Amino acid sequence: MLRLILAEDSVLLRAGLAEVLTRSGHEVIAAVGDAESLVRAVAEERPDVVVTDVRMPPGFADEGLRAALELRASDPALPVLVLSQYVATAYAARLFGGGTGGPGGAAPVGGLGYLLKDRVGEVDEFLDALERVAAGQTVLDPEVVRVLIGHRSAERPLARLTPREREVLALMAEGLNNQTVAARLFVTEAAVVKHASSIFTKLDLDPAEGNRRVLAVLAHLRGSTTT
Repeated sequence: MLRLILAEDSVLLRAGLAEVLTRSGHEVIAAVGDAESLVRAVAEERPDVVVTDVRMPPGFADEGLRAALELRASDPALPVLVLSQYVATAYAARLFGGGTGGPGGAAPVGGLGYLLKDRVGEVDEFLDALERVAAGQTVLDPEVVRVLIGHRSAERPLARLTPREREVLALMAEGLNNQTVAARLFVTEAAVVKHASSIFTKLDLDPAEGNRRVLAVLAHLRGSTTT
């Protein structure tokens, strides 16, 4: 069971999300409608994970995202899942722009996710993403990945990748492990490892495992700032 704080200005969506999470065995310890209340609730309740909308009162711009960045700056180990109504790669770039927290003895960095609200309707996918974020993984909505790769696919060195390597890259950028990528593409895990090795060689990226691998991919792709 996860103890969650939920921040969403729409009363109906907030209630619906709370119901889904509660029925799935999690505890919504606070459900708020603005960014200031979110920051205050996190300080008071110390949740296992935060779920927040990007656009919230009073300006309905990026208050929720800025609150998420503030919370992560104060506590890099706090898992945060950000929800957005639209494909906004600029928001994703800002959210994931903090890197992995540094080498050696740096403080641990909690999971981080960015999903479109449409994904919430796919309850199993939403809950899977939430649980992966809570477990310390990185999750990026597949539609955002598609846009990022689509905008940069003609650029070198991304243009060096084969069509299959681009498929593997997109799934890796979602935060999926090799076993899941293999299942999605109906290939062996060994084939995924081979493709991943080729991708990192062609993109001059560090083939580190875990979140560092995902964030390395995102760092290469986030040159697009389309909102």
